[in-house]
Amino acid sequence: MIPRLSLILVSLLLCACGGGGAEPAATPAAPAVNQMSSAARLGAKIFADTSLSASGRQSCASCHDPAHGHAQSDSLAVQLGGPDGTTLGFRAAPSLRYLAGAGAFRFDKDGTAVGGFDRDGRAATLADQAKVPFLAPHEMANANPAEVIARLRQASYAAEFRGVFGDAIFDQPDQAYDRVAFALQQFQLEDPAFRPFDSKYDLFLAGKAQLNAQELRGMAMFNDPNKGNCAACHPSARGPNGAPPLFTDFSFDNLGVPRNFKIPATARADDFDLGLCGPDRTDLAARTDLCGAFKVPTLRNVATRKVFFHNGVFDNLTDVVTFYVTRDTDPARWYPRRADGSIDKFNDLPAAYRANVNTSEAPYNRQPGMAPALNPQEIADVVAFLGTLTDGYRP
Repeated sequence: MIPRLSLILVSLLLCACGGGGAEPAATPAAPAVNQMSSAARLGAKIFADTSLSASGRQSCASCHDPAHGHAQSDSLAVQLGGPDGTTLGFRAAPSLRYLAGAGAFRFDKDGTAVGGFDRDGRAATLADQAKVPFLAPHEMANANPAEVIARLRQASYAAEFRGVFGDAIFDQPDQAYDRVAFALQQFQLEDPAFRPFDSKYDLFLAGKAQLNAQELRGMAMFNDPNKGNCAACHPSARGPNGAPPLFTDFSFDNLGVPRNFKIPATARADDFDLGLCGPDRTDLAARTDLCGAFKVPTLRNVATRKVFFHNGVFDNLTDVVTFYVTRDTDPARWYPRRADGSIDKFNDLPAAYRANVNTSEAPYNRQPGMAPALNPQEIADVVAFLGTLTDGYRP
């Protein structure tokens, strides 16, 4: 029975339309590791080099561990950084995998925000994104690009850097800093580890593995527009020319996740992270309709994540899926009560922007007291399906 069901679901999946938002750009093929360019091989060394931070203890890999899907390896809501390695940040560290197809930030023909890098899409390229942590006070905490390059001059691979980018490159710190970012970009584009497409689900689509009964049920709930409706933003069908699904459409959504009081900044009642309209991103500050919207992440490797959403408010996948389907039917489960007993729903947004939260699409289109879109068993089934998206599956 299961093999027949598998064939039926694969047939349906290959014909599915995918999600809302713009069509993701095709992901470029990654060369084998030994075929990476000299810049990419240099980028691999920069990526792992803690000496480029003010504390001497933080590298790109500290928050984007290859052994954890290029995401964080601990369960802190936000990571530690700064000059002495004790400063907490403001957002949870995202995975760096499967990002190459995002493209620069743009509005599609329907006016939907899509693309870009970072959780607010403000970086136009992977190179632009790579520059940010070196100078962020709560991350690697260098004062300026020149300080980064001064540290790089002392690195064991400094001669290799000169060999790739020119003998005089260190005499031009701004250009050298651009080359650092370029090398990191090429590393992410060329190293196959950033997009291996070797999960159980990938093998299933290729007819080389079977999903078990629970995983198949979870896939059905994931795709059903009247149930989980997850595929609306996390397309599970093959893309153009049969490309493997990325499980994100690179769009932005406002989910009204609860405020995370483990982040020190939340001690200030007027401190809000509004995603597309600030405070880190400034060019869309006037677009108040976008306040609270964050990048839709890929769900590949989501079962390996330690924390979830931009503020790391949840630490397990079952709670995440349960939040999606009970946020509106049982808001008291997720949000605090005010002094008058009312529920402070969407409490991580100023009152003026709470109308921006997505309440129209399933599973958010329900009211308190209504049955949620998924029952506990169906939630468990979806979680089981999400487990098939982890890289490195070996039958």
